[in-house]
Amino acid sequence: MPYLIDGHNLIPKIPGLSLEDVDDEQQLLEMLQEYCRWQRKKAEVFFDNAPPGGMRTRSFGLVTARFVRQGNSADEAIRKRLINLGRAARNWTVVSSDLAVQASARASQARYLSSEAFAESLLQVLEKRGKDAGENAQAELAPEEVDEWLKLFSDDEAGE
Repeated sequence: MPYLIDGHNLIPKIPGLSLEDVDDEQQLLEMLQEYCRWQRKKAEVFFDNAPPGGMRTRSFGLVTARFVRQGNSADEAIRKRLINLGRAARNWTVVSSDLAVQASARASQARYLSSEAFAESLLQVLEKRGKDAGENAQAELAPEEVDEWLKLFSDDEAGE
């Protein structure tokens, strides 16, 4: 089930991220890319206050970032996206703690998660995958294999 995410609502819920950071949106997008890759899910993330003249939609693998022009809101853009999805909206999960955004999700029969609950899931998946990757990297060669490679490439034969 793909996600529609209220980006600026989620950022403050993730430890280490802050709306005060210059690259807060990029940090979130990188985390979401990894999360979506491991979960095999797509996500659309909506951010308020896009800079004038910048790209409004950018794709990052399974994650699409939608930058909403100043004067409009991510909340309204999510509501319009749900309307455009029509009956397919019930196949999406909206991520926001904003009550108006959650009401739009309910009205469209989409599922919704609070930003706090999603942040917890996001961090658990990233932490678990990080540990798994570290364990796999260390388990690739047994000590005997390392010794054998060292013998094979040692300088003993350099004198011949």
